[in-house]
Amino acid sequence: MVKEKPNSIRTYDKDGFRRRAACLCFKDETENEILLVTSSKDREKYVVPGGGVEPYEDPRNTAVREALEEAGVRGQLGRHIGIFENKEKKHRTTLYVFIVSELLDDWEDKRSMGKNQEL
Repeated sequence: MVKEKPNSIRTYDKDGFRRRAACLCFKDETENEILLVTSSKDREKYVVPGGGVEPYEDPRNTAVREALEEAGVRGQLGRHIGIFENKEKKHRTTLYVFIVSELLDDWEDKRSMGKNQEL
């Protein structure tokens, strides 16, 4: 099932849950330091970069795209952590490790999400 939204198309799994992908952005392979991204809705909260999986898009590509758009980072996608379900919002999110190799000074969601924190 798909549903259109401005500039994207929402996709749903067989159970009617919205398909999403996200990543935890780490400084290096030790996974000891994580990049924090401020929420655009509440600057006192932090979010994990993630978003909807487009039709025919691999969730891994979604996670990498969202890390660039929301956190302004480039790097290497790592291991699959798991699939997390939010019954209240009816989302299922595939979560990955992402090792950051570059922090951009300017990126797509910089104004709405806030600046990324120093690694």
